[in-house]
Amino acid sequence: MRTVGALLQIKGNDVWSIGPDASVYEALQLLAEKNVGALLVRDGDELVGIVSERDYARQVELAGKTARDTRVNEIMTRRVVCVGPEQTLEQCMALMTEERIRHLPVLDQGRLVGIISIGDVVKEVIADQQSLIQHLERYIAGQ
Repeated sequence: MRTVGALLQIKGNDVWSIGPDASVYEALQLLAEKNVGALLVRDGDELVGIVSERDYARQVELAGKTARDTRVNEIMTRRVVCVGPEQTLEQCMALMTEERIRHLPVLDQGRLVGIISIGDVVKEVIADQQSLIQHLERYIAGQ
């Protein structure tokens, strides 16, 4: 099974973040511009939260607030679940399922080195399974 580090070598290490005092509107603009579902919230180099489209929908739109008048730190998730580059994608999938989250920041010795999504993980797990199936089919066929 592949590791998070191997996935990041394929995917890249791009991490999009926003400050806690930015408006939710600014966060929405960045989410749309980068075509991502979540942004890490950083105060300088410190990871202080994560904000997603789901946070906006539930805590701004449904609460009758406005994106321009609401700050990211009012809606962000403060308890951020992270993984290391040595963890397997299977472990990440189990963690995401257990915690009911879709994004995992990746820390290497306390330093932010990337972020993976449930889509990234599922794509790689399926590719690994397809490769194994092809290998087994060739083995069975005597090739």
